[in-house]
Amino acid sequence: MSNPLDKLKERLATVTDLNQAASLMHHDQETVMPEGAAAARAAQLGTVSRVAHELFVADEVGVWLEELQPAAEDRDLAAEDRDLVKVAVRDYRRKRNLPAEYVNRSTETHILSNEAWRKARDAADYGQFLPWLRKCVDLAHEYADYQGYDEHVYDALLDQFEPDMKAREVEAIFTPLRAETVRLVKAVADSGVQLDKSCLAGNFDHATQVNLGRTLVSAFGFDFSRGRVDEVTHPYCTSFSRDDVRLCTRVYSHEFNVCLFSMLHECGHALYDQNIDAAWDRTPITSGCSLGIHESQSRMWENLVGRGRPFWDWAYPILQAHFPQFNAVPQETYYRAINGVAPSLIRVEADEVTYNLHIMLRFELEKAMMEGKVDLEDLPREWDDRMEEYLGVRPEDDAEGVLQDVHWSFGYLGYFPTYSLGNIISVQLYEAAKRDHPDLEDQFRRGKFDTLLEWMRIHIHRHGRRYTPGELLEQSIGTGIDAGPYVGYLKTKLNDLYGVSV
Repeated sequence: MSNPLDKLKERLATVTDLNQAASLMHHDQETVMPEGAAAARAAQLGTVSRVAHELFVADEVGVWLEELQPAAEDRDLAAEDRDLVKVAVRDYRRKRNLPAEYVNRSTETHILSNEAWRKARDAADYGQFLPWLRKCVDLAHEYADYQGYDEHVYDALLDQFEPDMKAREVEAIFTPLRAETVRLVKAVADSGVQLDKSCLAGNFDHATQVNLGRTLVSAFGFDFSRGRVDEVTHPYCTSFSRDDVRLCTRVYSHEFNVCLFSMLHECGHALYDQNIDAAWDRTPITSGCSLGIHESQSRMWENLVGRGRPFWDWAYPILQAHFPQFNAVPQETYYRAINGVAPSLIRVEADEVTYNLHIMLRFELEKAMMEGKVDLEDLPREWDDRMEEYLGVRPEDDAEGVLQDVHWSFGYLGYFPTYSLGNIISVQLYEAAKRDHPDLEDQFRRGKFDTLLEWMRIHIHRHGRRYTPGELLEQSIGTGIDAGPYVGYLKTKLNDLYGVSV
């Protein structure tokens, strides 16, 4: 095999296989791995990650890429091959900066850290997790030093999840959005309107909740022949190929919303993963463009579709068939209950309006952690104080405060801003789809969601990582990230629910 392109593709296939095997081992850890297996699993994952890294950053890969770049730039390669080379070059430069020893050590540390977080969360005891968080922050500093950064240490972390975005760009988006959000929350509080949410509390059979979720995500387009549903401590979605996607939820018997909307949310991620073009299998392109784009899909299906009246015009009888107690609850009462705005402690259960304040709090704390402006020992107090300042609520313990999210235990500092970016992008994409299909929401009333899914497949899903986030948005909607449509969507919804005009 003398062709450098063929050699590159073969090596990328091997590396992708190893990375996807590592993802499967991570998923096993989250779902069924015995508690006593953590140390062995950390060593196994450390080895797999190190071997994949060494194969990818090997000198010969650099030689192949150097040989292929002129042909890619001169358009002597097919378009798909040009884009594969472009993505491989970017990844190679970034990963080449990381020593194999660091990759092995960080992987092992994060596996053990996650187990420590799980126990600390169950015990509501931050002190148990603190030594591991120190290690995770130290590893984040090492990573940033290896990668380098021009402006802010946080930029190197953010780039892992939202390529090419800077902390100052996030702040430029968040600052006016925070002001608008605070105004909206105050307007709701001042309205005096109290929405009846009593229908969401009670005793809801565990298996029936999951079955309802399965019915609805199947209608959205989730292919159960290429995916499955599992139960976990913290909801997530993962994939080991476009033909093996795992949608993970959690279930509370006393709280109806949690399982249902986490399944709709994770389904958005799953639809993205299942609809990447098969041509990108076993390449680094077979994953989402960025986490902001990925979150746009999950938040769109969860909120813009799943909390909308058109959807429930079709889905409410299905809900009532699963839970007959809702036969006594008018559909409009239920609709208002699931869309009510009220400050709350838990991010994944927050309403559409206050959700972004949860994200901004985490973004600010992460920056402060990386700048050394907050002592990690004082992090619970910093968290609680900001929760009280931003949302007017204060956690009673560490489990509903600083320990509620899994991200830091895996070293995912820089991830959180992508959730709010996803909220913003979701409305931009949804409105573009409605412009192309003005009857879209009428289709929802008939239980027809394939038009929206196909629009997203054509414009977003199928491309995987072929384009940067900026390129993908420019191609699909002709503009970059713009919070205006998202704020407009919230204002319209709150005017309907609370009669407020802001």
